Amino acid sequence: MSETTHDGAVAVSAPPSPDEGLTAAQLAAKYGLAVSGARPPLREYVGRLWGRRHFILAFSQAKLTAQYSQAKLGQLWQVATPLLNAAVYFMIFGVILNASRGMEKEVYIPFLVTGVFVFTFTQSSVMSGVRAISGNLGLVRALHFPRAALPISFALQQLQQLLYSMIVLFLVVIGFGSYPDASWILIVPALVLQFCFNTGLALVFARAGAKTPDLAQLMPFVMRTWMYASGVMFSIPVFLADKPQWMANVLQWNPAAIYMDLVRFALIDEYGSENLPQHVWAVAGGWAALFAIGGFVYFWQAEERYGRG
Repeated sequence: MSETTHDGAVAVSAPPSPDEGLTAAQLAAKYGLAVSGARPPLREYVGRLWGRRHFILAFSQAKLTAQYSQAKLGQLWQVATPLLNAAVYFMIFGVILNASRGMEKEVYIPFLVTGVFVFTFTQSSVMSGVRAISGNLGLVRALHFPRAALPISFALQQLQQLLYSMIVLFLVVIGFGSYPDASWILIVPALVLQFCFNTGLALVFARAGAKTPDLAQLMPFVMRTWMYASGVMFSIPVFLADKPQWMANVLQWNPAAIYMDLVRFALIDEYGSENLPQHVWAVAGGWAALFAIGGFVYFWQAEERYGRG
């Protein structure tokens, strides 16, 4: 198109754009554009996450190696820390407060050490999950990858740390008279279920911690309260024998207590099935499925918001 100006010059105007009047969404659809960092469908997200499995494993191993790299004893602190905690709890609860009532010392010490090691697995997974996004913003903003890889890798790191600690736990249990037998095989499904539960919980708190970084300061108090309510240092049925049965049921059916009791039952000869709540394996599997699936979906729903703002 052209027109003549007042001085006789010819001005040429551009033809109308074929995209004139289209909204941003319509333009994106027309040219096949996608929002950078948009949340993919759940099935596709799982596929991308599986494609990063080598990164998840390598990242967890690197974190585990670096955790005590500045300490002279290095990786020995993986075992020394829960053992020192167990020793402190034994002095305070086992000796001073007599929390070992109903159990001989030969049973109570393996009972206590097992509880500390197994609960520490959940505690560390939650605490690392809270900081999984907020503590790695540089990585999140620099690279494009499924953000669930971070809390999953931290939970895997804690599993690896527990497996190193289990060697010492086996020695403690054997030293107090419980020798390996067929029941020890039950440790494997118990820890697999606990890992699924811990991973789901880490995903939940990773999303919460990404939005509210101050949550990391609150969680130690929450975890300490959970530990005291889960029978780490005492037998729930014995201590609540004079209380309404529903109180003991609530404490015994909480997931931390469930997984500790399963490992205790597997390892300690004198810790029989009478110490376990009814349908314990079904409850353990239910907790694991609920948090593994629910936590994953809950985390995925906020995928496009991580690292922004």
